Amino acid sequence: QVHLVESGGGLVQAGGSLRLSCAASGNIFGIDAMGWYRQVSGKSREMVAGIVAGGFTTYTDSVKGRFTISRDIINNTCDLQISSAQPEDTAVYFCHAHRTEVIASTTRTYDYWGQGTQVTVSS
Repeated sequence: QVHLVESGGGLVQAGGSLRLSCAASGNIFGIDAMGWYRQVSGKSREMVAGIVAGGFTTYTDSVKGRFTISRDIINNTCDLQISSAQPEDTAVYFCHAHRTEVIASTTRTYDYWGQGTQVTVSS
């Protein structure tokens, strides 16, 4: 089991910056990807940014150039730097971790989620 705890959410004015952090604990061996998703009430959860082993990153188009995802392997954290925040970035942000486990010849994958942190951008 992997436990994810987000922090850093809050209220920010449009054009401002905010840094979200996700701390992973538990059975973290085998985590091969982490990411941030967001969800607005009444809408489905969308991927915002992801980072895989090796450091390759991916972003949804609406945040490219404004958001930066990073991962600290030693401290087991994954951060999301939000810059030039826009009101449409307002959502609950969730940390996600993907873990792969290989035992004998059997591969299993697991997905874990944090509890979410609210980000509100005022215009």
